[in-house]
Amino acid sequence: MDYNKKNIMNRAYLVTLSLILFSFVLIAKLVHIQFSEGDKYREIASKRTLKRDILKPSRGNIFADDGSILATSMARYEVRWDAAVPSKASYQKEKNALVGGLSDLLGVSKKSITSKLDKAVRNGNRYLLIAKDLTYSQQSKIKQLPLFNQPSYSGGLIVEHKMVREHPLGKMAERTVGRVFKERQGGFKRVGLEGAFSQYLEGEAGQRLKQKIAGGQWKPINDENEKEPTEGYNVHSTINVNIQDIAHTALLEQLEKFKAEHGSVVVMETQTGKIKAIANLGRTELGTYYEMLNYAVGEAHEPGSTFKLMAMVAALEDNVVDENSLVSTGNGELTFFNKFKVRDSKRGGHGTISAAKVFEVSSNTGMVKIINDNYGKNPKRFVNRLYNMGINKPLGLTILGEGEPKIPHPNDKKEWDRLDLPWMAFGYGVALTPLQTLAFYNAIANNGVMVKPRFIDKIESFGQTPDQTFGKIILNPSICSQSTIKKVKKMMLNVVDKKWGTAHNIKDNELTIAGKTGTCQLDYNQKDKEVQYAATFVGYFPADKPKYSCIVVIHKPEKKLGYYGSTVAAPVFKKIAKKIHNALPKIFYIQSQQVQQLFSEDVSIAYNGSVIPDLKGLTPMEAISVLEPMGLTVVIKGKGKVKKQSIKAGASFKINQKIVLILS
Repeated sequence: MDYNKKNIMNRAYLVTLSLILFSFVLIAKLVHIQFSEGDKYREIASKRTLKRDILKPSRGNIFADDGSILATSMARYEVRWDAAVPSKASYQKEKNALVGGLSDLLGVSKKSITSKLDKAVRNGNRYLLIAKDLTYSQQSKIKQLPLFNQPSYSGGLIVEHKMVREHPLGKMAERTVGRVFKERQGGFKRVGLEGAFSQYLEGEAGQRLKQKIAGGQWKPINDENEKEPTEGYNVHSTINVNIQDIAHTALLEQLEKFKAEHGSVVVMETQTGKIKAIANLGRTELGTYYEMLNYAVGEAHEPGSTFKLMAMVAALEDNVVDENSLVSTGNGELTFFNKFKVRDSKRGGHGTISAAKVFEVSSNTGMVKIINDNYGKNPKRFVNRLYNMGINKPLGLTILGEGEPKIPHPNDKKEWDRLDLPWMAFGYGVALTPLQTLAFYNAIANNGVMVKPRFIDKIESFGQTPDQTFGKIILNPSICSQSTIKKVKKMMLNVVDKKWGTAHNIKDNELTIAGKTGTCQLDYNQKDKEVQYAATFVGYFPADKPKYSCIVVIHKPEKKLGYYGSTVAAPVFKKIAKKIHNALPKIFYIQSQQVQQLFSEDVSIAYNGSVIPDLKGLTPMEAISVLEPMGLTVVIKGKGKVKKQSIKAGASFKINQKIVLILS
């Protein structure tokens, strides 16, 4: 009995001792957590009840030269529904009205919506998609529907939004306006103006602390680290909406007509270097065309006969030839090293003609003889002259991805070939992008001053004075003498004006055009490929007082339809030049007595353009084509067709008055 009692007591002592030891261990652990790992666990707890939201800034707009929007950020909404939140009784009560409202707003049958909602209720779907890609107005109307107008914890409505980039001009200048997107392998790819000026456009992100409250909702709370997002800067481009439309349409029509692979057009303001239009269109597998790549900026290729201007300028500057020097084109064929042939497009050649006419009829043999006969023993002299003019250097464009020019030099033994000199004379063995070629031709139009092509006028924050302006940049103050400028200008005018000129087919009685055709063989070194062509015309207008320079390049037209620069590219140039010229303000000179007569007579003038027309239902381009010739400044807001206009139809107006068009 005493033994059992003693045994029980020992066990009790043991249990008590174990509990005491466990208590000490527990206390020690709690002390350790409190003082050694307290911060860690407090942070974990905080994360479950607190979160820091990153507030994305509004990306800046990209504007055309007249203030029209080329790219802007707009909120787009996605509406979902947590079908497990509302009671079944509440759902049944509001179902008919809810279904009817959704059907009207979304254009979906009531039967389809009813089936969708009922299924979500049965399955307890907590994230049912109702609609996506909605405007603010559309999502607001959905939020007003029965059941959805209740708080989210009772109605179950979930509204999410994101900022998307909109382009009011659609596909026009899409590659030049550009975009920024995330690549699969990580990082970002930056294209066009969006990419080049992303550091200004994207703004600066903000942050805000939120606390979790009842019902799983997050409530913003103030803290010292709260920061509002800073909106991105606005970028004002040099692109003119009307000229861009003209260039895009003309290029598209010709690509479709000749079933070409791709093409590009650039229109540049002669004195300033401002790019007023740039169109790049490539053919899809379906035969349609859209802006695939910025060929004008990035595609360096053999220019063909358009390079003859560079060669002729070099020869005239070095005084190895004069415009009146006689050149024998022979039978229209030259052979080098008993193997390699140079041929004229005219069978039998052009006979003996002047150096100027060699250029005007685009004689390959004549141009090769001028260069090879005079520089054959010293090719460095010729290439150095080209280098001095700066055509071997990139233009240093703000838009990323400029193609590298290729002008081989005799000092480079690995690159220089014995055929390089004669081949360079007519544009082979060298490579230039369309924009690099245009910059040189523009320099001729600009009396020798080579200006840098530019896409941007200014960068500014919202409603503020410009933070940065971009003026004219001179790359070369004088590519050659004024004497040479005068001579080649006449040659380029004769290309169009004279009956023998290769572009005489685009001569116009109202508008003088100067330029050069180019027809370049592609893939001629690849035996397994059929020879294709790139057709080019580059020049300026009006020829007597150049305001714009322009280049048209069309790659791989269907040969049976035509492939010469004169028939494929030159007509596009003329169409663009004519439309731009016709839109320019006209100045009429009258005698002083005629002015007096006008003011002395009671004259009443009535014409269709004297009042504001009704623009409802027109596209932006249609509206602009009507209003801008009337002297009005047009501001476009929204996307679609004209819904409202700030100046009523039939009202009078003043020159340069602003009219705002609201699109639907």
